[in-house]
Amino acid sequence: MTASMTHADWQRLAGELTHETRAFIGQRFVEAASGERFAVVNPATGETLAEVASCDAADVELAVRHAREAYNRGDWSRLAPGKRKQAMLRLAELMETHKHELALLDTLDMGKPIMSSLGDMAGAIGCIRYNAETIDKVYGEVAPTGEDSLGLVLREPLGVVGSIVPWNFPMMMTAWKIGPALAAGNSVILKPSEKSPLSALRLAQLALEAGLPDGVFQVVPGFGHTAGKALALSMDVDCLSFTGSTGVGKQLMQYAGQSNLKRVYLECGGKSPNLVFADCKDLDAVARNAAEAIFHNQGEVCIAGSRLLVENSVRDEFVERVLAHAETMQPGDPLDPASFMGAIVDEVQHKRILDYICQGVEEGARLRTGGQAVNPVAGGYYVAPTVFDGVTPQMAIGREEIFGPVLSVFGFDSEEEAVALANDSEYGLAAGLWSQDIDRIMRVSRRLHSGQVFVNNWAGGDMTVPFGGVKQSGNGRDKSHHSLEEYSELKTVWMSLSP
Repeated sequence: MTASMTHADWQRLAGELTHETRAFIGQRFVEAASGERFAVVNPATGETLAEVASCDAADVELAVRHAREAYNRGDWSRLAPGKRKQAMLRLAELMETHKHELALLDTLDMGKPIMSSLGDMAGAIGCIRYNAETIDKVYGEVAPTGEDSLGLVLREPLGVVGSIVPWNFPMMMTAWKIGPALAAGNSVILKPSEKSPLSALRLAQLALEAGLPDGVFQVVPGFGHTAGKALALSMDVDCLSFTGSTGVGKQLMQYAGQSNLKRVYLECGGKSPNLVFADCKDLDAVARNAAEAIFHNQGEVCIAGSRLLVENSVRDEFVERVLAHAETMQPGDPLDPASFMGAIVDEVQHKRILDYICQGVEEGARLRTGGQAVNPVAGGYYVAPTVFDGVTPQMAIGREEIFGPVLSVFGFDSEEEAVALANDSEYGLAAGLWSQDIDRIMRVSRRLHSGQVFVNNWAGGDMTVPFGGVKQSGNGRDKSHHSLEEYSELKTVWMSLSP
């Protein structure tokens, strides 16, 4: 069905959608206690999609109480692993059935192209299934002891988990957070971004249909300074998982210290380097990958390859190839399956990106293409693919996370210089490396200070490998069986076998 759907089909489907706009607390959809609502705007057109319940501390407190009661009852936390697995697989099945609707909600909410949203849905569904399948495959340990003792190491759920997810990959980030947390047996309270809450509220309906018990999964839409802060300060939330900016991540850690020393797992900002050595087998294919690494999702990606480091002997040719590919990646209507880029999430982010572009010009970088707002759809927020050459590490566009379709190109003459440039950043979320020299690949990949290194690809990997950063990019890991460890606790049971 997806392959045959046209621009007109998606427009028609968008017109037929109805939106759940209330919070989901205690197995019911309810208005915020204050009665307040906030507008959700379609960035492709500037039009208001819906008015959504704006939760604050009172609503979060109620959700936490329901979550704790659910955990203590054991409806989920002590449910037989096979039954938990069955419920989560049912949720994944329902997500599959409604994937077009969920993808469309994300596109309307935050402006990404519909084909990108469908790709996100495949990842989100796969994540829920992966974590469901791990539930009955997690074992404890038996410690080596003397014959008069028995030492058991048990892995138990933490309790109540608060998950705060960003607007750039709403459904996929939600799955990354709630998948392992639910699989481990926790009660989860999800706070979606105020810029993209609609798919999370639809997911709550599906969770209800899938049979998740009362209080096990709840959704509190609202702003970071109200609902998010309340989750972080709660004395009865055991763990907080967050994807977003480094500044907010630091604030959440402070709130955890001010409250109950809850665990805080962070996936924060990035300024990822993409290193291209002259011995690449196919410069044009690498150039296309380099362009996609920054222009995918309008550059609103934590691991966007925003710093392109190219060996000087091929730099001029390579940049020309990148520019040619950038021309084919112009923004368009997000509902058009042919659009590579969509709309910037809102007016504030749109202005921020354009301000960085102006600063880059003022600081002396060479603007090679783009640099301006465009209007493929009236009323929306769009920026053309932008490439700067001659960037230095001292320039703001070369150091700071822009979160938009802006590429900064650096040159290098040696492997040592390339590694030094790549590591000269407060961030360490991802890095890319393009070369045919296996010795160089092994040397450089070990020396790059980042949570993941993509060799001869960008953003590769699946659910079997962890995702996360070092330095000010955060401290936690999403995906893989390692993420289950973050949402569970070890308990030692020591038995004396002789009186």
